[in-house]
Amino acid sequence: MAKKLYICNIETLTIIIINLFKIKHKMKKIVLAIVALFAMSSMATAQIQDLGVRIGGGQGYGAELSAMWGMGGNRVETDLGWKGDDGYSMISLTGIYQWKGELGSGFGWFAGAGARLAMWTWKHADGADFALAIAGQVGLEYNFDAIPFQLTLDIRPQFWVLPDMDDRFQWGDIALGIRYRF
Repeated sequence: MAKKLYICNIETLTIIIINLFKIKHKMKKIVLAIVALFAMSSMATAQIQDLGVRIGGGQGYGAELSAMWGMGGNRVETDLGWKGDDGYSMISLTGIYQWKGELGSGFGWFAGAGARLAMWTWKHADGADFALAIAGQVGLEYNFDAIPFQLTLDIRPQFWVLPDMDDRFQWGDIALGIRYRF
């Protein structure tokens, strides 16, 4: 039986809102609307299926706290992450709607689409940059029978809508997910 879980990370929302004051006035309204939408949806009751971490590489190394929420036969993955390297650091909130299927013997596949909201800070610059991306995700998973754990391996390509930059499309992160199943 799945447990109901309420998630609202007030500290993270506070950090994001404080950094929003560094963004132009018109953009603030858009960002506040998106943050409010994520906050309201995360406080709603939903059937949590899996809770754990997603660890990966790509443009820098990082980790995400990851939750998968049951939505009928499909699910929504929400991730709160940090990544960086010598030149930058980033905090992000990602939401991906996933379709999933069985391959047999505990193995499965998933594919989905969603969005990523991020705040970048640069080592040699003042302030922070707001970023918004359209993201996809494709991967494989294994659900253990004897213990309530799940392993996933996926790739998350993304197209950065904001800010304006030369390299908008990135293949993104290849990541290993380790989650407890409820």
